[in-house]
Amino acid sequence: MIKHTIAPVYDENSHILILGSFPSVKSREQQFFYGHKQNRFWKVLAGILGCEVPQTIEEKKAMLLTNHIAVWDVIQSCEIEGSSDASIRDVVPNDLTQILATADIRTIYTNGGKAYELYNKYIYPVNGIKAQKLPSTSPANAGYSLERLREAWAVIADRI
Repeated sequence: MIKHTIAPVYDENSHILILGSFPSVKSREQQFFYGHKQNRFWKVLAGILGCEVPQTIEEKKAMLLTNHIAVWDVIQSCEIEGSSDASIRDVVPNDLTQILATADIRTIYTNGGKAYELYNKYIYPVNGIKAQKLPSTSPANAGYSLERLREAWAVIADRI
């Protein structure tokens, strides 16, 4: 069983919550979200927000919080092979209570289909808040170019 050890990023001004499934091997090594160089999360967000692509963890946190965005994952612990969402099993979901009690979350988005599926299975029955699925920024989602991802994710910029 692998445990999620990266703290969520949010504050009382966060309006949007983006949930991934579970941190990749690279993210777990770096102790921050979307740490794989090929993951397009930071490029997509910076593109839709009109920002420079953040490089350091501090810059990433600042970009998120400045734009009222919270980030975390659906899964607290699970069995997983490498970074493959398809291999995820024995899921223990994260408890979103603290984020939802502290922040003014108005919309929840999931980064990809697996996060959406797991959110609907484990978290939606608890909090009753519907999530909206966005295409995964993972390099495994090769069907989506950076341009197509930015177009799909632009809905976030409209909500800020």
